[in-house]
Amino acid sequence: MKPPLAKDIMVTKLLTVSPGMRVLEAIRLLVKNSFSGAPVVDEQSNYLGVFSEKCCMRLFGAISEAAKQQQVALPTLPDARQLMPPRVVTLNPSTDVVKAIGDLLDHHISGTPVVDSDNRFLGVFSEKTSMSVLIQAAYEQLPSTEVAAFMNTDFGRTILEDMSFLDCARLFRETPYRRLPVLRGAKLVGQVSRRDLLRNSTALVSLVQDRAVRLSAATSDVAQSEDACGESGDRVQDFLDTDARTIGEEIDLLAIVQIFLNTPYRRLPVLRDGKLIGQISRRDVLLTTHHMMAVPSQRESSLLYLSALNTSFQH
Repeated sequence: MKPPLAKDIMVTKLLTVSPGMRVLEAIRLLVKNSFSGAPVVDEQSNYLGVFSEKCCMRLFGAISEAAKQQQVALPTLPDARQLMPPRVVTLNPSTDVVKAIGDLLDHHISGTPVVDSDNRFLGVFSEKTSMSVLIQAAYEQLPSTEVAAFMNTDFGRTILEDMSFLDCARLFRETPYRRLPVLRGAKLVGQVSRRDLLRNSTALVSLVQDRAVRLSAATSDVAQSEDACGESGDRVQDFLDTDARTIGEEIDLLAIVQIFLNTPYRRLPVLRDGKLIGQISRRDVLLTTHHMMAVPSQRESSLLYLSALNTSFQH
């Protein structure tokens, strides 16, 4: 049995943005639709790049730097304590990985902290770490069925409650992470995501849209453009990621999983002759593979049977 191809699992009904759209409008679209990014296409559906939460983090840094240079006061921005939502879904380290993947899908989240019985932070289990589960299931029996074996344990991603909005944005720019666990001592008290910053960015981005702050190539690490009205730096084309990874429609599922495992991208635009025809996200991969995984019975809890997944990955 051959593995499914990109064209078999890609989503074809997509939210896209135009290069000339103002960034504030694009951010509102991402937040409204709970998307972490959207392909950028021209009027002929030619693919130009991706406008993502990561792009927005660069935008926030550019606005801050430009405001400093132009001696413009920044608005009062929330700190981590104010940014983090009141409730966070968490996992126990002994949770079965198949159930954990199901929890991510059921709660429509891309990752969640792992804590012990005393709420001490241990790591993060995410769509990204789930790719390791799929790879190991494809080639060999998993060494463990528990979340603890697959969670990311990097404590460099954790923050304190008083971390500022702009420092959170800086950390998001400098790391591939989409969420920052907030700790008080060793215990988890919350989490800040890139999307939390987007939801609270209107006042900051409005400085550019209202022309109180003017961006230029000197204040950003991306190329800037200027339109006929003399406005610059507030369009999607000024901050889109033109180097984002893309794939063709004939690439198979296992190769897609490997790309997700080895790159920071959450989505892969699918192109045909330079035109956007679809997109595959990590979530799409998990939805495709999750039903293939057979959750073991209680008395066989030391094993995880993924024979269907293994069969699907045979060439």
